[in-house]
Amino acid sequence: MRERPVVSVAEQMVEVLRQAGVERVYGVVGDSLNPVVDAIRRTEGISWVHVRNEEAGAFAAAAEAELSGRLAVCAGSCGPGNTHLLQGLYDAQRSGLPVLALASHIPSGQIGTGFFQETHPERVFTDCSSWCEMVSTPAQLPRLLRIAVQHALGAHGVSVLVFPGDVAAQPAAGPTGEGRFLTEQAVAAPPWSQVQELAKALNSVRKVALFCGAGVRGAHAEVMETAAALQSPVGHSLRGKEWIQYDNPYDVGMSGLLGYGACHEALHEAELVLLLGTDFPYDSFLPQARTIQVDHDATRLGRRTPLELAVHGDVSATLRAVLPLLEQKTDRSFLFGMLEKHYRALDGVVGAYTRDIERHLPIHPEYVAAVLDEVAAEDAVFTVDTGMNNVWAARYLTPNGRRRVIGSFLHGSMANALPHAIGAQLACPGRQVISMSGDGGLGMLLGELLTVARHRLPVKTVVFNNGALGMIKLEMLVSGYPEYEIDNGDVDYAAIARAAGIPAKRVTDPAKVREVLAEALERPGPALVDVVTDPNALSIPPHITAAQLKGFALAAGRTVLSGGVGKMIDLARSNLRNIPRP
Repeated sequence: MRERPVVSVAEQMVEVLRQAGVERVYGVVGDSLNPVVDAIRRTEGISWVHVRNEEAGAFAAAAEAELSGRLAVCAGSCGPGNTHLLQGLYDAQRSGLPVLALASHIPSGQIGTGFFQETHPERVFTDCSSWCEMVSTPAQLPRLLRIAVQHALGAHGVSVLVFPGDVAAQPAAGPTGEGRFLTEQAVAAPPWSQVQELAKALNSVRKVALFCGAGVRGAHAEVMETAAALQSPVGHSLRGKEWIQYDNPYDVGMSGLLGYGACHEALHEAELVLLLGTDFPYDSFLPQARTIQVDHDATRLGRRTPLELAVHGDVSATLRAVLPLLEQKTDRSFLFGMLEKHYRALDGVVGAYTRDIERHLPIHPEYVAAVLDEVAAEDAVFTVDTGMNNVWAARYLTPNGRRRVIGSFLHGSMANALPHAIGAQLACPGRQVISMSGDGGLGMLLGELLTVARHRLPVKTVVFNNGALGMIKLEMLVSGYPEYEIDNGDVDYAAIARAAGIPAKRVTDPAKVREVLAEALERPGPALVDVVTDPNALSIPPHITAAQLKGFALAAGRTVLSGGVGKMIDLARSNLRNIPRP
């Protein structure tokens, strides 16, 4: 097949993106990006997705990469245009997602002169990427772009290609040629000596607890076999929840700032803790002793806690290798004790948020999350705003192996949910995508409602509208600070959405919650439901002492004691019933 002649560097760049399977680029058009945007306009199979803020474009690309596993691309013009990308790129980099950012620069002859909108993107983006280089001449392409693409795919992170706008408009120095990119990587098999050491350690103790992160994706069966052999309780991080909590009779909940149940106790009472595929950042929740860690990334081993043994390998491959060497444990006392503690921990707190919940005013946000979980599709994609919506997602969304939950769980940026939903919907046009937005997060990037309306994306936005920065309010409270400037005001987001052309309803009556949510999810096209919720849902129980109210970790830990945990109480009851008493 004869190659189509390439006119410009920009057209050559777009041709390489098509060879990498890229179907869209998120961004805002303008000045130094115009040659690239025009090349996209003239190229079949790739489109420009116009967002209202480049930050949203980077978040959208991150969500697309998360769901598809393929390279996703965002772009920003010189100066403010590309610096807006930073939040979303930090989120993608910390989540290990293959994202390429095209950061255009001022005219090449003006670099270093303090020209209008001059920044130094080759410096600015180094901390939020694993590869960042600048194109100075057409001769560097297409090679440099191919390196950027493969680095993003191979390192599971962000690549940033910086290029002056005038260079993009110049004639290409040579033909593009053909190039294939590696998308499927080898599975890290653990050294046999480490497998033997792992088996020896697990066989030598009576009480083992498993703690699972996002790295157990694809290893659910192996984790369950290991837990059965060791009679071990299984806890998880927030990112591990969707991959390990379902069909798990050994579940003891979640640890961390938003944790619940008996996970923390299980980790601290075990004789040996086995960390599986987790780079859990909150070291204060780990016992800091008697721990073994398994991870496919050797750089993560031991950076959160001292290790008795570090095992370098994919979780599934490691467990398959060690299972034949494990001695079947018959003592169920530790497992049963943790399951019982887990059930009692949940049973002791659920009552306050189930009593008269369908009549309580203002509406309990827990109730909204529980109903949303019930009426959402079995393969729904939930995108979750940072803050209190993380709490509701952690406690009330029921994983089943098909649903996905996406959030800024490692970077913790506000306003991520709606932009994530945009990328998720474009990546998965046939799936139900639900943005669990806080009023603070939605207000921060409110313009992305216009993006949803313009592209007629069937994103369903559910606003948990408590009129305040809820998590910040809690932080101030437990730190002894008076509330100050955390109120968002009484904003009718449904009216704003309708003005943008999105069907929307505002709910103040709890009796209407199920009906309105179900209607919104069933209708074609976009929809928004603005639910006015109780700003004081996380009241502090009186038996917590003042000495305990120090720092955000304890603050978030106390939210566990103040709220319900949805269907997890039923799961805990079922698990307790099905595990024979020791």
